[in-house]
Amino acid sequence: MKELDLLKKDWQKNDAFEQVSELEIYKMLHKKSSSIVKWILIVSILEFVVLNGISLLLNDAKYDAFMRLHPFISFLEKFNYVIIIVFIYSFYRNFKSISVLNSSKKLIKHILKTRKIVTYYIYWNIFIGGITGALSGVESFREGFNNGINTEGTNEKAVLATNCFTIIIMALLIMGFIWLFYKLLYGRFLSKLKENYTELKKIDL
Repeated sequence: MKELDLLKKDWQKNDAFEQVSELEIYKMLHKKSSSIVKWILIVSILEFVVLNGISLLLNDAKYDAFMRLHPFISFLEKFNYVIIIVFIYSFYRNFKSISVLNSSKKLIKHILKTRKIVTYYIYWNIFIGGITGALSGVESFREGFNNGINTEGTNEKAVLATNCFTIIIMALLIMGFIWLFYKLLYGRFLSKLKENYTELKKIDL
């Protein structure tokens, strides 16, 4: 934050401008924080549209048939849409709130709130991705087993138990990939908000 460093230097040189400098720093941090939250909102909307658009484009008859045979997984998918829309609405409300703030304490509060919401959003996507991936893996295995992959005398439960390790590893890999994706996508925003929070705590108007 080069602008902040310059303001701090001017502040230290002349005590008469202390209050002015604090106000200027707050205005700058307010503007930056509002911009970051706006971009979090934009990115979350784009992410929702693009990822679901790709999902619809790649959708086929086999996938639809699989979802019809496994209504619980289909329910989780639809429930996930609702939760994501709620998160996006929360980002929007936070952006609207931050854009009209006139107090550093309130701005600090909303920065912390935004960081928590983004963190919960990332955790939710990791959780739902891992659960859905694991359930899909189990159901796909059972479907394949029942459709003739099994051989006479093979016990389904025994085979499924043997493959549980593979399914768990797959679920963990999916969760790790989702974590990396969101870390890259939102990590910089969270880092910038943390910087703004630290600076606001210093001036604490």
